[in-house]
Amino acid sequence: MTSDLLRLTVLGSATPYPSVDNPCSGYLVSDGGTRVWVDAGSGTLAQLQRHVRLEDLDAIWISHMHADHSADLLTAYYAVLFADVELTEPIPLYGPPGIADRLAHYLTNTSTRSPVESAFAFHELHDGHQVRVGGLTLTSRAVAHGLPAFAVRIEGAGRSLVYSGDTAPCTGLTDLAERCDALLCEAESAQAPDPGEQVHHTPEDAGDTASAARAGRLIVTHVGRFLTPQQAVTRASTRFDGPTDYAAPGATFVIGQAANVSGHSTR
Repeated sequence: MTSDLLRLTVLGSATPYPSVDNPCSGYLVSDGGTRVWVDAGSGTLAQLQRHVRLEDLDAIWISHMHADHSADLLTAYYAVLFADVELTEPIPLYGPPGIADRLAHYLTNTSTRSPVESAFAFHELHDGHQVRVGGLTLTSRAVAHGLPAFAVRIEGAGRSLVYSGDTAPCTGLTDLAERCDALLCEAESAQAPDPGEQVHHTPEDAGDTASAARAGRLIVTHVGRFLTPQQAVTRASTRFDGPTDYAAPGATFVIGQAANVSGHSTR
C-alpha cells in the first residue's frame, strides 16, 4: 500500500541559521503508521505541525546538540508541558550523551530543575545503538564532528534511509550507508569559515561517500551559505553516478522510488 512506503519529508535544511523560507535541519521520517522527527533545528517545529502534532509522534532523534539541529526541542518542551498538547506519556527522545542535562540547564530559571523528563523520555545514543520504533528500525553510528555526534540508518517497509547528521567523511558513516536506498548527506561549502580540522562534508565528499557506500540515491542537505543548492547538486554529481537531489524545504521523497518527489525544487 502507498501509505506504508518509507517517506522523508524535509522540514528544513538551512545552516547555520534559518532563511526566510527554509528552517534549519529537520526531517519527518514515516512509514504510514510510524512518525519520527529527525533533528529539530530552528524553525522546524512550525513545519512539523503541517504533518503531525507533537503528541502523535512516535519518537524524536537528534544527531548532535548544535542549535541548528536541536534548538526547537526548547519550544517543543513548552508546547508539551504548558500548552494544548496532551501526552499520555513523555515522547521518546534519542540523542547524544548528556542531552537531558543540556536541555534542563538551558530551561531552568530558578533553583528547581526544569522537568524535562516530564516532556521527553531520554535515551542516550552510543555507537551501534539500535532501537525499534513502531515499524521502523533506527541504527546509530558515531561520526566525526568534533563533539558527540551521530548518523542514523532508518529501515522500514523494505527500504533504507541513512542521514549523515554533521560529519567529516568517516568509515562510520560509509559503513552505515552501505547499499542504502537513499543517503541524506550534508554538503557544506569548502569556503565556509570552519577553523581547525574538517568536521563537515563538502558536496564532493557527499558524492564520494555515496559512491563508496553504493547508495541508491543521494540527497544533499545542510548546504552552506557560500553555495546554491544547484551548485551543491552539480558538485556532488561529479563524484556520484546515481540520482542526486537537493533536500528542498517542504519536499517529500518516497524512498526507493526515485521519481516520487513532491514539492521539490532546486534553488
